[in-house]
Amino acid sequence: MYAQPPPPNAQQSQQRPASNSPQPQQPLAPRLATSTQQNFPGWRHGSNARPPPHMVPGVPPNARPPFVPVQRPPPNAGAPGFRPPASGARPIIPGQGQMSAPLSQPMQNNAYSPGVTGTRPKVTSAQVTSGYNQTTIPPPLPGISQYPVPSIAARPQQGSDVDDTLVPQMANIGINQSQDTSQFDQNPKPANKQNRPKRVHHLGSDLNPSAYNPSSPNQNIYPQPPINEIQPAQQPMQQMYSSMVSQSSQSGQHNVQPVLNQPQYMQAPPIPGPQPPQPPQPAQPPQPPTMARPTGPNAPRSRIDPNQIPSPVTVQEQDQELFDEKPYMTCSKSNIPLASTDFKAIDEGNSNPRFMRLTLYSIPNTEDLLQTSHLPLGVILQPMAKLRNDEAPIELVDFQENGPVRCRRCKAYINPFAIFVEGGQKFICNMCLFSNEVPPEYFCHLDMNGRRADIDQRPELKYGTVEFTAPEEYWARPPTPLSHVFAIDVSWNAIKSGMLAKCVETIRDILFNSPNSIPPGGKVGIITFDKDVHFYNLQSQLEQAQMLVVSDINDVFVPLNSGFLVDPIESRAVIEGLLESLSIMFAENKAIESVLGAVAEAAHMALSATGGKLIIFQTSLPTFGPGAIKHREDSKLYNTDKERSLFCPQDSYYKNLAINCVDAGICVDLFLFPNTYLDIATIGLLSCLTGGETYYYPNFDVQRDGGKFAYELHQNITREFGYNSLMRIRCSNGLRVEEHFGNFNMRNTTDIELAGIDSDKAFGALLKYDGKLDEKTDAYIQCALLYTTATGQRRVRTHNLSVSVTTLLGNVFRHAEMDTTVNLLVKQAVSNTITKPLRDIRDQITDRCVKILLSYRRHCASSSSPGQLILPEAFKLFPLYALTMLKSKALRGGANLTSDARVHCMRLIKSIGVAESIVFLYPRLIPVHNLSDQVGYPNQYGKVKLPPLIRVSYDRLESEGAYLLENGHILIFWIGRQISSEFINNVFGVDSIEKINSKLSSLPELENPTSIRIRSIISYLQTQRSKYLRLTIARMQIDATEIEFHNLLVEDENNGAMSYVDYLCYIHKQIQTEVNNMSD
Repeated sequence: MYAQPPPPNAQQSQQRPASNSPQPQQPLAPRLATSTQQNFPGWRHGSNARPPPHMVPGVPPNARPPFVPVQRPPPNAGAPGFRPPASGARPIIPGQGQMSAPLSQPMQNNAYSPGVTGTRPKVTSAQVTSGYNQTTIPPPLPGISQYPVPSIAARPQQGSDVDDTLVPQMANIGINQSQDTSQFDQNPKPANKQNRPKRVHHLGSDLNPSAYNPSSPNQNIYPQPPINEIQPAQQPMQQMYSSMVSQSSQSGQHNVQPVLNQPQYMQAPPIPGPQPPQPPQPAQPPQPPTMARPTGPNAPRSRIDPNQIPSPVTVQEQDQELFDEKPYMTCSKSNIPLASTDFKAIDEGNSNPRFMRLTLYSIPNTEDLLQTSHLPLGVILQPMAKLRNDEAPIELVDFQENGPVRCRRCKAYINPFAIFVEGGQKFICNMCLFSNEVPPEYFCHLDMNGRRADIDQRPELKYGTVEFTAPEEYWARPPTPLSHVFAIDVSWNAIKSGMLAKCVETIRDILFNSPNSIPPGGKVGIITFDKDVHFYNLQSQLEQAQMLVVSDINDVFVPLNSGFLVDPIESRAVIEGLLESLSIMFAENKAIESVLGAVAEAAHMALSATGGKLIIFQTSLPTFGPGAIKHREDSKLYNTDKERSLFCPQDSYYKNLAINCVDAGICVDLFLFPNTYLDIATIGLLSCLTGGETYYYPNFDVQRDGGKFAYELHQNITREFGYNSLMRIRCSNGLRVEEHFGNFNMRNTTDIELAGIDSDKAFGALLKYDGKLDEKTDAYIQCALLYTTATGQRRVRTHNLSVSVTTLLGNVFRHAEMDTTVNLLVKQAVSNTITKPLRDIRDQITDRCVKILLSYRRHCASSSSPGQLILPEAFKLFPLYALTMLKSKALRGGANLTSDARVHCMRLIKSIGVAESIVFLYPRLIPVHNLSDQVGYPNQYGKVKLPPLIRVSYDRLESEGAYLLENGHILIFWIGRQISSEFINNVFGVDSIEKINSKLSSLPELENPTSIRIRSIISYLQTQRSKYLRLTIARMQIDATEIEFHNLLVEDENNGAMSYVDYLCYIHKQIQTEVNNMSD
């Protein structure tokens, strides 16, 4: 007999209530137990729950009699979502009989479901409600035939007949029930999840999945809760309708008051019992007077108050406040933080969400259920993500020459979810359920709870993310510290633009003024090129560097046996002398050609023995030598079906060269400074396939772009980096990886080959089903990355994740993660641009949005009025982010975007993580003209307090105001035309807006509170991003940079797409059409 071990660090977990019922909540039970099981001598509740020994291989079948399979979960069944690694969410032991799962689970007699705005509440398989604080849109107002009016629907209190009384009345006047207008932008910030707005149960909904009849589209799917269970919350519900409904104390009837154009979220009634204290109302910034919104003459119009539609600003602020005071425990029952939230995570067995995020945290048990939802099942991985300073570093485990313990069948690495049996002599792999012998050197006895006695000394059994030292059998070659080769364009374009002078200055500063920029033992080499290739002997014994010129670029070679790659510390004097003389040496160079292909071939020869990093600085189209390409840009192809031909490489030369670099472990980074067409689609394959990065500085100006270039080159060299890498994603039984997204090379369907990987690179994977999943056990995902560190150590980094399985579609939507879904879908869309026209891809995104929301309405809210748009709580912002995808440079229509700019954005999207993609698609808009106290100064945590963000729309701007707009790659300082002269003098040191220097890349340092606080805010924003946020001045109706500012206001009509309001109405119309078709 053995007992299941409790989860690692289980005492630190913050458990959420498992019940949505207003009745007293029961403690969580991580495993369902029948009375037979509970009476069984070997049965233990909670984290010690284990199956009887007769189910374990190797145990005599007569050790214990089998128990009766459970047919229905008890009322205190645990909530789905994250489960601790050893809390009963374990794989079924081979030989154990399959338990029969009930086809349907009737709903508990509860009326309300506690929830959090912008997040997903936890439910149990036996307890689901359908009212996820849903956003609804009623029929159109009179006089508006094309688009309906969004509104927020609420179900009336007990005793009201919503289908026969309220909905028809509101449909007649074109409104729906609403209440507190502060829910979106001026709502108080709850201190914890229990204080967040609660969800209201829809009286007409049905919670019985088995009762669903496909032939009846409007049929309720889930059973209706008893009416008497709603009575305790009647008084809060009456208060909820006070703005629209007059209550009659005698009759209790509702009299609808017409309140036009005020669709709002409703506050659900609180759960009976003691309530946590409410946070104080925060001071709200004054609302600016609206300005004329730039619109087109043919755009559809609707009289909708934009303040009342879902706002990402409100959702993100609430989630940030939730995790400001407490850390996120990775095995707790709470939902993971939003991607935009700055949080501290404590690893309890599941990996930090910075490393791994899923689109669904309650996975459907069958592929049919997943297809019904139209949601993607996938994972976004950022294996080398940077941890917060106050988070624990990743533990390193050394198994000496034997290497890490692995499953003999599936090769998965040992992790906290493996089960040790037979006194510790065997372990059951959680990925494939294979029983493995424990190596003698790894053996340890189990305690009475089934835990290894040394678990506290075993990081691999305690944490979701660990690193293993890799023995020699994991080496392709002996690992060495990272070597860098700088290949610098010295043609006429590089000299005239100032790139050459700024480049050598920055390299010198990085090598000799930045500590630890080059790892100990690392080497550097320098190449310059125009129509010839120049190598330099940098041996420390020389007084100055020796230049060797290779003119036969069609048969290039490295003319040095030694002296090309040197230790920068030993050869400092020689390297500094060379860097200082390069600008003078090539000052009169008239050559305009640059031989990019020959340079890459030569660097490949120099680094092929050790691997390393090649950094190329290129200014013009390579039209000479190996890999010469033609100018093929044709503006007539823009916005046509043939435009996608510009996204494909011209030939296979650079692809083959990049694959050779991958084989040698050479990562290529491109710094591009073009003033004309450069064909990034072709030459960018060097960085795309090797795992490197492309930096794009069109029309480079050293005064404007020099600081950004220097910062990003420094960041590129100093961030955490690994090379000669191989990555594989493994899934537990029933799941497999179908497709990968990102910048990498693949020779088979399982292994991602990466010559280099850094802390900013992310990858996506789409998962498919191999069979039906068992809802009684968790599903597991493991990512293993084999790489060489910059210091020359071969390691394996593993990330592990455990998620629950469900049979209910309501749970799937409730626990869906929108931020990760958006990142996966936009990566998938960009990957299809080579084979499909952009127009079709944009249509597919909108169609996917419609299908997801239609599926939720049809299967989870079928009793709603046909004129209402029902938005699931977790996906209420999905229409907005679908619109931002359409407006991104990668996918938007129009003929005013070059193919280079578009392709660069496409490959950027394929490589960024979830947090970076959210702000990239929906920028942050920060008012700075009326700063309140404490804003602009660090708080007790060292974070600079920012002003309250506002939604990115021109209607939100004041002509008397000033705003900062940033999306992780650009920072624009917009200044209103009527801004006060006092503000201009305090910030810029001039007396009028016309005298502001629009070419400023940083604000002047003036000694006044306004200047100090705004500069502090800008500096803080810059430190939050991996790319340099170069300050751009945009004066209202003066500077041309205001055009770029307007293009980033994604809630407005621009970039050839609708406004947020119009797009939401369009989505509503499409869903309404589908609902009517199903009804017919």
